[in-house]
Amino acid sequence: MSKNPHTKLGTMNSVSDMLKVWQAHTDYEFVTHDVKATMQTMTENPHLVNVPVGIGGRGFEQVQNFYANYFVGHSPKDVTITLLSRTVGTDRVVDEILFSFTHDIEMPWILPGIAPTGKHVQIPLVAIVSFRDNKIESEHIYWDQASVLVQIGILEAKKLPILGAAQPLKLTDPAEPLNTLITGE
Repeated sequence: MSKNPHTKLGTMNSVSDMLKVWQAHTDYEFVTHDVKATMQTMTENPHLVNVPVGIGGRGFEQVQNFYANYFVGHSPKDVTITLLSRTVGTDRVVDEILFSFTHDIEMPWILPGIAPTGKHVQIPLVAIVSFRDNKIESEHIYWDQASVLVQIGILEAKKLPILGAAQPLKLTDPAEPLNTLITGE
């Protein structure tokens, strides 16, 4: 039995059902842009936190407001999501993905207050999604905001230990050298 304090005792989540709900949820967010359908994949009291920028919502109304006003429909048309790894437990799915887009529209959920730059961004992103009764109870989304800011030209990486556009290459290309921030190469 899970020790997740948000999971009711006796509630079991089917791995297959969790994955179907999670896939439907992301399709509603990025493909059909359907806030109502997105919310139907969630519990009555969900929460969502985009950790690097502290943006999201707690409770049904706040999460729905976040989706309607700041997330769903606020992503470029060329978004690609490439699954790198997935870990599934009894009440949780953890996806490590490569998230790519061209910053050609306002994206308040990832770049609040930043006008479109037209720059291409590619970042590793981790989504920790918890379930209760085969619905999404919470999403905690993590990424390296400094590398995003370097890629859109807002932050200069030369004097900082930040990889920027090289970050996903270090993760996905075995020929890409590691430790370059230490060695200066």
